[in-house]
Amino acid sequence: MREKISQLIDSSQSGQYRWCPVADLPELHEVALTAILASAATAIQKRGQFHLVLAGGDTPRAIYKRLRTTQNDWSAWHIYFSDERCLPPTDPRRNSVMAGEAWLDYVEIPPDQLYIIPGELGADLAAWEYAQTLNTIGVFDLTLLGLGEDGHTASLFPGHEWGIELDSPDTLAVLDAPKPPPQRVSLSAARLNRSRQVMFLVSGESKRDAVARWRAGENIPARAIAAEDGVDILVESALLKNL
Repeated sequence: MREKISQLIDSSQSGQYRWCPVADLPELHEVALTAILASAATAIQKRGQFHLVLAGGDTPRAIYKRLRTTQNDWSAWHIYFSDERCLPPTDPRRNSVMAGEAWLDYVEIPPDQLYIIPGELGADLAAWEYAQTLNTIGVFDLTLLGLGEDGHTASLFPGHEWGIELDSPDTLAVLDAPKPPPQRVSLSAARLNRSRQVMFLVSGESKRDAVARWRAGENIPARAIAAEDGVDILVESALLKNL
């Protein structure tokens, strides 16, 4: 799948960030789905397990719905979340609820391999609890992330702590997010970077300014994601025009 992505990379870009333009949202979903399945197959073949970090938001929902129709060795999948809103467990605004309704409730991933952030505990305690969970986890195989209009990713917002130092905690308690709800839990940039592959899913005209700022080298939160093997950014090609 990395070969497929390499064919999409904008030849004007090189280095840490690999921009992979796609024609439209359906193609983004197709490429992302293929990448997830390829990453899973490789991880399971090499290590017997697949450790996947999920993005929240609207863009990945259709991808998750398609995943539930695929045939996989679900017993080898381990699922994590890049961030979570501090809301009741069944609140539809939670990333875990969205992923469950779209995909996870329909497949036989063992319950103890679904690592849900306990946002209902409040940001401080939930961050502490999830950090204990991650203590026993090594490198993620694939991390999916989105991009906000302000350049945020996960719940790493401009003007807030991003956890970019190597010794940063795995999780961050966000008490005053600029978007509701104010309390959230996010994996730190340092923890997200400990992944064999990182893939951003970027779509929608509202992301144009954030994409332009990122490509211009501005220090937006998304730029704190700098995995050792680089970062693949699946982006609708229309958002790259005139940049």
